[in-house]
Amino acid sequence: MRLIYSAGITFYYLFLRIAGVFSEKARAWHYGRKELFDKLEEVFTAHYSNSQPAPVAWFHCASLGEFEQGRPVIEAFRNKFPGYTILLTFFSPSGYDHKKQYKGADHVFYLPIDTRYNARKFVAITKPEFAVFVKYEFWFNYLHELFNNQVPVFTVSAIFRPNQHFFKWYGGWFRTHLRKINRVFVQDEESAELLKMIDVENVCISGDTRFDRVKSIKAIQQPYPLIDSFTGGKHIIVAGSTWPPDDELLLALHEKTGDQVKFIIAPHEIDMSYIHDLSKRLGDKAVLWSEAPGTDLKKKQFLIIDSIGMLSQLYRYASIAYIGGGFGAGIHNTLEAAAYGVPVFFGPNYHRFREAREMTDAGVAFSVQNSSELTMGVIGLLSDQSHLEEVSHKAGEYVSSKTGATDIIIEELTNMIASGQIR
Repeated sequence: MRLIYSAGITFYYLFLRIAGVFSEKARAWHYGRKELFDKLEEVFTAHYSNSQPAPVAWFHCASLGEFEQGRPVIEAFRNKFPGYTILLTFFSPSGYDHKKQYKGADHVFYLPIDTRYNARKFVAITKPEFAVFVKYEFWFNYLHELFNNQVPVFTVSAIFRPNQHFFKWYGGWFRTHLRKINRVFVQDEESAELLKMIDVENVCISGDTRFDRVKSIKAIQQPYPLIDSFTGGKHIIVAGSTWPPDDELLLALHEKTGDQVKFIIAPHEIDMSYIHDLSKRLGDKAVLWSEAPGTDLKKKQFLIIDSIGMLSQLYRYASIAYIGGGFGAGIHNTLEAAAYGVPVFFGPNYHRFREAREMTDAGVAFSVQNSSELTMGVIGLLSDQSHLEEVSHKAGEYVSSKTGATDIIIEELTNMIASGQIR
């Protein structure tokens, strides 16, 4: 099975090489790994040439979303154990390109593709004291090599579903590697039960570290004076990570709410052609964030965010949030809005996301099929202040009740360091 897996990894690499001709992301994935081992050797040869080199803690995330999930653990570990050197790796360009300057890590690299040779060489060069993989990242050659070198491995915020290969008739080889992980920190009891069925006992139900992350974001309170000017005391709908189908619902809603409600729209992708088309469609009612200075923002109904990194802070201005993606592959992050105690609306494709299902069941999130349902739901909440306040309070309570996963994980790492299982 290892030969089949490794062959599949090699074919995947070749596919991305070819795809790079047509895809900018695939091209970045390939070129970002050029001379990667030379760079790793340069950095870690210098590191280990010191008379007393700091131990290396390795954290790996697939992409930007998983990084945000792992970030609370990275930062809590750094605060508690500042004597460690933190190595952060990414699989995809969306993570690496956005976080290669991240100050919470000492070194940020792409992860070499998961071949037996690469895994052996990477572990030999970096010599980590332990490794932490976030959520879905199971690279079996790396797990095997770490196990052979007696390097403790942890998976955090993991979630398992019955349709994964671990639980299929052919999944024996994959299950063996799960047992090589020292502790699997899972998000929910269902995941723990699935693992118990396949005799994976090294499991802890810690919860989802994303709740800790959104709690910390809420505490930052970065000032945005221009947005304060834009709001003008009106109800604000913050529409985050939107796509064109979401825009249609928002524009239909605006036709019913008129100048009583203002909109902050943060598209999922900063595609300037699309953003300018949307701005042109809205005409004088809209202003881009990049053009907001010097504009009389009180006269505008729409503020279109053409900058990355702001959205999570913008939900504090919202009376209601709309989360995009529900009319496509699936909704985006709902927790950033809920952390501020904001009711959330989204499209019908949300069932893959446990927190969205739980929020819907709790009456703090609402799925809509069309613009009429969105309009009815939003106007219904905004016209009943006491009900809006009740739902908002329940949304904030939902997030608060789910925090604490980071503390559980750090306590485990602390105990292992104290006992000498991790140097």
